Order: sequence, then structure tokens, then C-alpha cells
Amino acid sequence: MKKTLEEHAARFDDVAAEYDEDKSAEYNECVALVLEHAAPASDDVVLDLGCGTGAIALGLAEDAGRVVGRDISEGMMDQAREKAVERGLENVEFGEGRFREPNAPDDASVDVVTSNFAMHHLSDDEKREAISVVADLAPRKVVLGDVMFFGEPDPAEPFYSPEVDDPATVGVLADAFTDEGYALTAVELVHEQVGVLVAERQ
Repeated sequence: MKKTLEEHAARFDDVAAEYDEDKSAEYNECVALVLEHAAPASDDVVLDLGCGTGAIALGLAEDAGRVVGRDISEGMMDQAREKAVERGLENVEFGEGRFREPNAPDDASVDVVTSNFAMHHLSDDEKREAISVVADLAPRKVVLGDVMFFGEPDPAEPFYSPEVDDPATVGVLADAFTDEGYALTAVELVHEQVGVLVAERQ
């Protein structure tokens, strides 16, 4: 049985302090690719969903005008806030939000949406709903790094844990973006079950 939102939040609260330790090479490659493809302009507002401890949000803050990180785990965001202070970053903020209720800023339009290793916790129907909600914000670009299937899924592989993960195929994600008026402009295979998709508004 899949975990509830509250159970996911509690699980990440519990591991927040150690979350950045011993990340996989694939995770780190996804971070690098998401940062590269997001490429915000100096006046862009970036919304980072499932921001965790801030790998993407903090990495983009030096180039973007404003970065808004959203997550369900206060413990993870506390880590991100500490790192922002340590780095002297004043244009990044963190607060509660989720894919289907992103709590986007009221005082600015969102130019770029990013997410890394978070959406795979949603079912395929929930992913479609989340992508629809994101599209309603009208960003010009969405960059998604995540666990996703490029071929037949193998539960023995390290990136797929049925207890907490529910990855989609690349095709399901592509169709969801297409249905919302976006086209995939880049597909990066990191691992047979890990990749980065870039969707841009048409």
C-alpha cells in the first residue's frame, strides 16, 4: 500500500539531516542536468517543486531573479534554509507546497518550473494532474529530473522501490506535457530508470 502524503513528509523529516550524504552518481548527474537545462535569466522566477534540501533551488539562485522552493517536509526545507544563509543567498525562499497545490507566489509569474527526484511518488493519474496544475502557471519551461522508465521496469534495480515509488514511463510523461500544450525539447537518459525531461510551451 502506498504511503500517504503525511507519511512521506514524516519519512523525509526523519532523514533530512543526512539526506545530502552518499547521494548516488545518477542523482548527482540529474541535479547537474536540471541546473543546466533550467538556465534561468537574471530576471526569471523559478519554482522548484519537491525542493528537498535545496540542491536545485540553491543551484539556480545565483543566476535567477527569484527562486521559490516548495516541499512537504519542513525538516528538508530547514536544511535548505540553513544552506541559503551560509551561502548568503537572499533571493531564494522555501515554504510548504506540493505538485497539485504548489502554493506559487501571488506577486510574480513563474517563468521556469523545476523538480528533481520527487514526482515519482505520485501515481500516473496524479502526475497528469500535477503537470496540468503546473501548466496552469504558464511557465515557458519545465525541467523534470526523476526516476522514470525508458524500457521495461525491473523492480530489482536500485531506483525503484514499490513501497514508496511509482515511476511513470517517459511516454506517459511526454503525453501529459503534450496534452497541456508543451513539447519535449530534450530527453536525457541517465540510467534505464532515471532521466531528465525538458518541456517547453508551444
